[in-house]
Amino acid sequence: MTVVTGSVRDALGAATDALLAAGVESPRLDAELLLAEATGRERAELVAGSREAVEPGAGRLFGEMVRRRLRREPVAYILGRRGFRGIELAVDRRVLIPRPETELLVELAVEAGPRTLLDVGTGSGAVALAVADELPGCEVTATDTSAGALEVARDNAARLGLADRVRFVEGTIPGLEGSDDEAEEGGFDLIVANLPYVAEREWPGLAPEVTTWEPREALLAGPDGLDAYRAFTSELSAAPVVGLEVGEGQAEAVGEMVREAGFGGVETRRDLAGIERVVVGRR
Repeated sequence: MTVVTGSVRDALGAATDALLAAGVESPRLDAELLLAEATGRERAELVAGSREAVEPGAGRLFGEMVRRRLRREPVAYILGRRGFRGIELAVDRRVLIPRPETELLVELAVEAGPRTLLDVGTGSGAVALAVADELPGCEVTATDTSAGALEVARDNAARLGLADRVRFVEGTIPGLEGSDDEAEEGGFDLIVANLPYVAEREWPGLAPEVTTWEPREALLAGPDGLDAYRAFTSELSAAPVVGLEVGEGQAEAVGEMVREAGFGGVETRRDLAGIERVVVGRR
């Protein structure tokens, strides 16, 4: 698409048709989100004013954003943000786009009410910052092996006014891997983790939005997608409760790893699609 001219209805119609032809899963919704961003208006306003003209500046910006979406760049990266629970996170290609199913980890934390929480594989900081926002009395530590992801997470913490509530550490579990950090894993009431869990054989079948744009190292985890959890559960020792997000069909295998790590009470929680998405282990 070039510069978009005409009415809101025309702009949305042309963009929707182009996105549909490109194989985009939700062409109309994406077109509305992008036009709302380009015009600085709410989606409901656009629908109500569908006969109004799109101003030239907004039309140029909309055209540029649609071209990016036609290359299958995710809407969240184009907009530079994604909502998660009650907060809005800045996101770019250094981090995975937060998914709704990951909110189950926050729900577990709210339910458990821990005094201290460790979020492993924090990415954009979604879980850690949502917990800090919803549980003001909880001391939150967030780790990631990606320095770029930690930059994004720290920036999000500062923008949300939560920088003094979350401690960010590069690595996985503080106190391990030769870290000078004195905080040991056993000092946390709850550990949550959203680690890579995509199997190598599944990679070719994923959407271009994932394989072309999102960080590969935050997704792939060996031939069966369980390498990261094998390494992670082998390091667990004294935490009372652990919650792990897993891929479809992985709950049973990860649950057994959690049991072998010394957690006698293991349960699974399903996401809105009915998939066993979170494995919870309790001592």
